[in-house]
Amino acid sequence: MSSITSEVALDLFPFLKVYKDGTLKRLAGVEVVPPGLDPETNVLSKDILILPKTGVSARIYRPNLVTEPQKLPLVVYFHGGAFCAASPASLEYHTSLNKLVAEANIIALSVDYRLVPEHRLPTAYEDSWAALQWVASHKEENGHHEAWIKDYVELDEVFLTGDSSGANIAHHLALRIKESNLSYKLKIAGIGMIHPYFWGTNPIGSEVTDQFRKELVDKWWLYVCPSDKGCDDPLINPFVDGSSDLANLACDRILVIVAEKDILRDRGKLYYDKLVKSGWKGKAEFMETEGEDHVFHIFHPDCAKAKSLIQRLASFFKM
Repeated sequence: MSSITSEVALDLFPFLKVYKDGTLKRLAGVEVVPPGLDPETNVLSKDILILPKTGVSARIYRPNLVTEPQKLPLVVYFHGGAFCAASPASLEYHTSLNKLVAEANIIALSVDYRLVPEHRLPTAYEDSWAALQWVASHKEENGHHEAWIKDYVELDEVFLTGDSSGANIAHHLALRIKESNLSYKLKIAGIGMIHPYFWGTNPIGSEVTDQFRKELVDKWWLYVCPSDKGCDDPLINPFVDGSSDLANLACDRILVIVAEKDILRDRGKLYYDKLVKSGWKGKAEFMETEGEDHVFHIFHPDCAKAKSLIQRLASFFKM
C-alpha cells in the first residue's frame, strides 16, 4: 500500500476506514460464510435473488424438519452495521439467524440491502421496502414465487425484526406501510426492535456524560447521511418536526429490547415511552439486558444473556 493510500482520511470505528485516495476498508462484518445446513441448529439456508433490477438478494432460513402442511410465521430481518457494514452472509449474523430460527420455529428472510458509501441513503430503506413488496407478492396467484415462502409461510403472520440500524429500518417500513397500498396486501403482526439505532443532536441520559461515544455515534450518522439536518434528520430522530406519528405504526405489537451499557439504550427507552403515550393502539413490550452493551448477542451468541434474548424474541413471535 502506497503512503498516499495508507493515509486515513476518516476512521469510522468500528465499521470502516476511508483513505485519502478515496478507497475504503471495511472492518466489521467482513468474515462471510456460505448458506447451507447448520449442523448445530439443524436449520437450512440458501441465498436468493429477490430484486433482479437492483441485484438485491436475501438469505432465507427454515427449520430442516418442517413439514409442508405446516405454515410458520415469517420474520423479515434487517441486519445492523450503521448502514455501512455487514450483510446476511456475515458470520455473526448467519450464526444469530440460525439460532433464532431454531428457537422460534420460523422462516426468516435476511435482507441484503445495499450499503453506504457505494449506495447513499435512502437506498437501504428503498431496498428493504422493495423486499417487503416482494414478500407481499406471494399473496398473488400469478408470478414467480419462492418455494420456501409459498410452501411453508403463513403470510398473515409476518414480523419485521432488526438490530441497531436494522431496527431503524423496521420502524420506517412500518410507518410507510400505513401510508401505502401495501397495507391491503400484507399485515404486519409485530416488530422486534433489538438495540434500535435512533439518535439526536441534543444528548440525553448517558450521552450527556459519555462524550467520547456521543461523538462516535454522531460521526457514524453524519457519514452515512450528510445533510443540513445532521443528527436530527427524521430518519435517525423519530421525534423531531417532520417525523411521522408513532400512532401510525402498522402493526399490533412491538417489542423494544435494549442493553444497559449501550450508548443507544436511552434512545430505545425513550422510543418505548413515547410509543406507549402516542395513541398507538397496539401492545408495546420492553426488555432490558443488564450488564451488556450494543448487540452483545451478535458477538457472544452462546452466552446465557444472548440465549435469553433469543428466547424472548422467539416467544414474541409465538404469542
